[in-house]
Amino acid sequence: MNHKSAESEPTLERFRAYLRLLARMQLDPRLQAKLDPSDLVQQTLLEALQMLDRFQQRSDAELAAWLRQILARNLTNAARDLGRAKRDVARECSLEAALEQSSARLEAWLVAEQSSPSQQAQRKEQVLRLAEALTSLPEAQREALTRRYLQSWSLDAIGRQLGRSPAAVAGLIKRGLKQLRLRLQEEC
Repeated sequence: MNHKSAESEPTLERFRAYLRLLARMQLDPRLQAKLDPSDLVQQTLLEALQMLDRFQQRSDAELAAWLRQILARNLTNAARDLGRAKRDVARECSLEAALEQSSARLEAWLVAEQSSPSQQAQRKEQVLRLAEALTSLPEAQREALTRRYLQSWSLDAIGRQLGRSPAAVAGLIKRGLKQLRLRLQEEC
């Protein structure tokens, strides 16, 4: 491993939870039993590390966008390999757009529009912290919060996905938000 890659590895590692959250949000529920979002993220980070000298990073936002492109390609390839479908460039572009949209919803969940460069940098850092905090929640709470706030699913739809009543889903969301707030406050 060259010196530049060794220094940049922790920088890429900061995006692991963020990418895992995006992968989980975009992975077709029918494929979740066959594909692990963590494996896709690991592959994405390894590919990014191998290509890092070709990436002229200007900001964390550009690095995040580049990582989302790699993740989108890996998600598309994995889905294609499982379905034995031919490469579909339109589907890959649509997945990149969906990942970008999910990332924007994640940022919007945190704060309203902020304009100064320091506020934008702070917001990006908060997105990474939120993604990390979400991964520490119990799976049912994490899934309920992700589906509700980042994918705009109804309580009924989440309940069908998780095999729970809408009231039980509301409880998961309430407990998950409470735990999320506590975890984020602990980090401050």
